[in-house]
Amino acid sequence: MDGTETNRRTCAKPEQQKMLDSGGNQSGSNDRVTLKKEIGLLSACAIIIGNIIGSGIFISPKGVLEHAGSVGFSLIVWVLGGGICALGSFCYAELGVTIPKSGGDYSYVTEIFGGLVGFLLLWSAVLIMYPTTLAVIALTFSNYVLQPVFPNCLPPYIATRLLSTTCVYSRFGPVRSGLGSQEGILGVCEFPELCGALDHVSGGTRAVFLTWVNCSSVRWGTRIQDIFTVGKLLALVLIIVVGMVQIAKGHYDALEPQAAFKFIKDPSVGQIALAFLQASFAYSGWNFLNYVTEELVEPRKNLPRAIYVSIPLVTLVYTLTNIAYFSSMSPQELLESNAVAVTFGEKLLGMFSWVMPISVALSTFGGINGYLFTSSRLCFSGAREGHLPHLLAMIHLKSCTPIPALLVCCTATIVILCIGNTHDLINYVSFINYLSYGVTIAGLLYYRWKKPKLVRPIKVNLLIPCSYLVFWAVLLGFSLYSEPVVCGMGLVIMLTGVPIYFIGVHWKNKPQCIYTALEKVTYLGQKICYVVFPQDDPSEIQPLTEKTVKSEL
Repeated sequence: MDGTETNRRTCAKPEQQKMLDSGGNQSGSNDRVTLKKEIGLLSACAIIIGNIIGSGIFISPKGVLEHAGSVGFSLIVWVLGGGICALGSFCYAELGVTIPKSGGDYSYVTEIFGGLVGFLLLWSAVLIMYPTTLAVIALTFSNYVLQPVFPNCLPPYIATRLLSTTCVYSRFGPVRSGLGSQEGILGVCEFPELCGALDHVSGGTRAVFLTWVNCSSVRWGTRIQDIFTVGKLLALVLIIVVGMVQIAKGHYDALEPQAAFKFIKDPSVGQIALAFLQASFAYSGWNFLNYVTEELVEPRKNLPRAIYVSIPLVTLVYTLTNIAYFSSMSPQELLESNAVAVTFGEKLLGMFSWVMPISVALSTFGGINGYLFTSSRLCFSGAREGHLPHLLAMIHLKSCTPIPALLVCCTATIVILCIGNTHDLINYVSFINYLSYGVTIAGLLYYRWKKPKLVRPIKVNLLIPCSYLVFWAVLLGFSLYSEPVVCGMGLVIMLTGVPIYFIGVHWKNKPQCIYTALEKVTYLGQKICYVVFPQDDPSEIQPLTEKTVKSEL
């Protein structure tokens, strides 16, 4: 899996080499086989918003309130959580335009710290992190779609899966969601086997369908993301509007200053940290646009613009949504609810309460598409660097989509869907997710010191990465102190990649039989998927200079 161009070409057959040299363009036209720049500013915003807003905002306010201890402080946590997210995104904006490669954290860490550190992030993400997240989102989608069919029940096991995205925080401490009991959101399940089977089949079907869409066209994938992002925003706007109507009618007892800051229990540093963890994970996905930088139209303009638009918008929507929840529910009612949005709909929407399950379904469907779109680009980037098999660095001759990478992501997700307990997997790898954020932003500071004269189209104030790292260190330190076993397992999963790196990547003089086997697999994959290595357009490979930066900005 070494990443040299020489080795990549020597293991190609003559006809394969001809296809590679021409980029599959047998007609001799000027069209190059490369990743197409089809993601404009609107689609860029949709990718960020669509990946951040998932099922979490519909079900996680309970955990934030539980640990924050009061309505007022929980709202402060939501606002500050968005602020911390913004600090991180500003740092990623600088890295994204300074190192304009797809792959996000992986590409930046590989460029700054070298192959081993980058491979460890790639290994944990491709092996467990993204497939598990995709599986859970797919199951959540299926669960809410099936609610109208089985209106009086949710199977206990699937009910636990429903809040997996929120309960991921429980690796740092117990999250008492109430969904591990024998009752679902709406009652005791009478047909758990049937519900469970339908959920798994439906979840797998969603993943396969969206994989086909993203294999067919980048534009189709981004259009689906645009549509479902608008859909989930409209659902949240509905909640906000209904909540504002309630406030206009005078139903805001829980939001009165005296009541809002009346603590349900004595606050502590540990509980406050857990509240921030819950809110922070509800904001996860803010860095996903950096995974598709090479497909952005004018990335040095649109990457920062998309961040500046999306993060404040999500923070505003999250805060107003929580205010709307408190306009119809007391803190006690919210804490007793197993699904806040469903309870909200039942109380205020009457016969239209079915809108809430459908809204969550729309939200998670867009999330599946966004995760597939971005995680496949991570595989593509890793293969291009020589850290994954070369086949994953190829794109389709006509659609110019990374079909092998998409198929790997889909297959891994289906495997996770067949595993009995994804909850433990999420607990182990979520620590790695936060670790990767901190390592990447620490890399920004190191890169400033290592290459001080490098032209940076965006250069954030050093106070921004330093502030984020302080927050990150406190959060990670507390999590290690409170849950050393769970966090330790996350590190073990990451470190299993060390021997894989030295055997698969660092060891250059492998026996010829290994190269022969890889050649056969690669050639077979090329014929099945009709893919070749993308060709770089020399006109697009320009060194960063003061003149080019000023002309683009």
